[in-house]
Amino acid sequence: MTTTNLSDVVVPETMLSFSPQDHRPSDIYKLMVGSILPRPIAFVSTVDADGIRNLAPFSFFTAVCSNPPTIVFCPAVRSSTAGQKDTLRNVVATGEFVVNIVSEGIVGQMNQTAAEVPPEIDEFELSGLTPVASLVITPPRVAESPVQMECKLRQVITINDQPGGGNIVIGEVVRFHVREDLFHDFRIDPGKLNAVGRMGGPTYSRTHDRFDLERPK
Repeated sequence: MTTTNLSDVVVPETMLSFSPQDHRPSDIYKLMVGSILPRPIAFVSTVDADGIRNLAPFSFFTAVCSNPPTIVFCPAVRSSTAGQKDTLRNVVATGEFVVNIVSEGIVGQMNQTAAEVPPEIDEFELSGLTPVASLVITPPRVAESPVQMECKLRQVITINDQPGGGNIVIGEVVRFHVREDLFHDFRIDPGKLNAVGRMGGPTYSRTHDRFDLERPK
């Protein structure tokens, strides 16, 4: 086994070092989203207590484990109003949500739903996307999404309820829906999935350029 002598490690003089406490949360946000990338997008559909549909994208999103299948996404506190996002309120009220995977074919419609609109606005209608009934839960799925996950809420953890803060929404997947041509022996064809990822600012990335690495034995 090769060991590294830390005294031999060269640290470039051009490296910058930041303490987050010394900077505005908005600047730290830009630093994080420009460094932690590309980020997958959870396109989350919910309904409120009155059944009004909501659809919104979240790029602070990942998987947790497969037994039980569990995912997390993180709604931030609105900087404009310091209030909770409609998605979070709906998830807390109903305990249910759908995560729809965003392919390149619907990225434009997904972007339409990122606008801050009143709770009574139906983002399915706003974006022109098609709601389709879920099988286990009440919120509809996005028909155009190639992979859809019906989820039941496990837990919400509030990190900070002030602007720049956020919440961790933990959900258990209770039903998967996968477009048939993508699926083979529980593997997803990434070329046919054609997913997109979020970068910093208005920039997104495609997943066309890929390479394989075999895990060491």
